[in-house]
Amino acid sequence: MIPHLAITMGDPAGIGPEIIVRAVQLLAPRLAAGELKLLVTGDVPALRKAEALFGAAAIPEVAEGDAWPAAAILQAGDPGGPIVTGEVGAPGGRMAYLAIEKAVSLAMAGRIQGLVTAPLNKEALNLAGYHYAGHTELLAELTGVRGSVMMLAHGTMNVSHVTTHVALEDVPKRITPERIRRVIDLTNDAMKRLGKARPKIAVAALNPHAGEGGLFGRQDIDISMPTIAAAVADGLDVVGPVPGDTVFVKLRAGQYDAVVAMYHDQGHIPVKLLGFKVNPDTGTWEGLSGVNITLGLPIIRTSVDHGTAFDIAGKGVASETSLIEAIEYAERLAAA
Repeated sequence: MIPHLAITMGDPAGIGPEIIVRAVQLLAPRLAAGELKLLVTGDVPALRKAEALFGAAAIPEVAEGDAWPAAAILQAGDPGGPIVTGEVGAPGGRMAYLAIEKAVSLAMAGRIQGLVTAPLNKEALNLAGYHYAGHTELLAELTGVRGSVMMLAHGTMNVSHVTTHVALEDVPKRITPERIRRVIDLTNDAMKRLGKARPKIAVAALNPHAGEGGLFGRQDIDISMPTIAAAVADGLDVVGPVPGDTVFVKLRAGQYDAVVAMYHDQGHIPVKLLGFKVNPDTGTWEGLSGVNITLGLPIIRTSVDHGTAFDIAGKGVASETSLIEAIEYAERLAAA
């Protein structure tokens, strides 16, 4: 089967159109060889601006009922106003939503095998009237799923999250045995689909030193430990809770295949620290790697692990590396 993936443009005022054009250029040999098919959902005029920026050939525009070529773009709807490159605005947020909505409907209908999402801007999304904390929550509602899970992947760093876009003060009350077990199970399933026959998963501790016998909190002792023991009794290879200041070093060393992080920054910081390439002379970042994968949905969804970068939008300097990686992960998951 030739994997047919949708790339949602994200906010067209950001770098999404540029990284899509660059990715299609780099993947042109595979597209021509019939190894892969890509359908962009989003705003055609924004894509045309990006193509002109790079002197790239126009990706054909198609209608939903057409027979799609190897690379095509489908206008997702009317943005309802002008989209200004590099500026936060409701039209960009509306188009980002419509691009995702269209791609999800195509995936649920079986016309594509997965979604790869370019970045959206949460402020613009909310300005447009779509009140979601991010892609993960939006996709969960569009697919009718409760309890989806965010996993970040970069090389050997595979990190899923018990909580994501919530205030730090609310994290402890959301760490329940049911939620931890769901994240463990979905992480185990994802790692099997990515080629690990028996994944070894570490559960990160919430508190310093895993609570230090209760001196620094009892969540790790009273909630995480019994949940991990139950997973082990069911045949899974799970350890923990492992203190957060060492668990990612051990993951990078290959002692584990994946880590279950308790909250957003605990899991994001180590992955992004390794994924972002920084020029030590200028102090600026020059490239980035890493993929965001949503687990627990009835469809495959991967994403870039970066934002809309309005400050560099339209300048032709954005890196397409993370998008290429997201496409490759979506292919692997679709094949499995």
